[in-house]
Amino acid sequence: MKLTNYETILLDNPAEYVLRATINRPEVYNAMNTQMGKDLLHLVKTQLPELGLAVRCLVFTGAGSKAFGAGGDLKERKGMTDAQWQAQHVIFEDGIFGIMDLPMPTIAAVNGIAMGGGCELALACDFIYAARSARFALPEITLGIFPGAGGTQNLPRAVGTRRAKELILTGNHFSPDEALQWGMINKVCDDDQLMPEVLKTAGKIASNGPLAVKLAKQSISSGIEMDLKNALKQSIALYNHTANSKDRREGVLAFNEKRKANFTGE
Repeated sequence: MKLTNYETILLDNPAEYVLRATINRPEVYNAMNTQMGKDLLHLVKTQLPELGLAVRCLVFTGAGSKAFGAGGDLKERKGMTDAQWQAQHVIFEDGIFGIMDLPMPTIAAVNGIAMGGGCELALACDFIYAARSARFALPEITLGIFPGAGGTQNLPRAVGTRRAKELILTGNHFSPDEALQWGMINKVCDDDQLMPEVLKTAGKIASNGPLAVKLAKQSISSGIEMDLKNALKQSIALYNHTANSKDRREGVLAFNEKRKANFTGE
């Protein structure tokens, strides 16, 4: 897998078909500056489509042990005009919303604080594992704004409307155990076991039929926004795609021959 690293995001391939994107500004708790927004946008809109089926699961994490992402870089934002602020935010929006549109599953490995835009980036992923030392918050309301990169939509879908209103309208911090209890995250791990646990799950996803994984994700993500009858119709149409695929035939053959399937995404 040929990777192009970025000024603020480091890429590596820790397991077959798994790409890890490490937010790399540890000196400022991985705060999101304009360059990071541009790097994230290029990753999701340009590099990942070019890599194609070489990436079957994507993991986001933060550099260092203290932070996944501290949100927007307020030192960079100091003195910005309204127009400059809006222009920067469009870059953030497009990058984070682009994560939600990716065809491959995405996992956030939250290794420290995830505040503001950092928390929103985690919420944009398909699911979240967190270290015990992690801390979460959407504190934008304390700055006179509110979460503008999906937080007001993704958080209530994860924890329910009433809980999301409480967290967003107060800006309160919360623990990984609370986030697990509320349904925002999937697993709390000891700090030194976070990445091994994430990569174990990512590797299992990446070993499955990539066409089936992609279409199952699509069925869940879009179906949840539909009424049940139309969601079921869509799910059958997508299922029939997999039933007529080379991967389905290979999967059944491999099972009967008692060997590992060689999926090609066709």
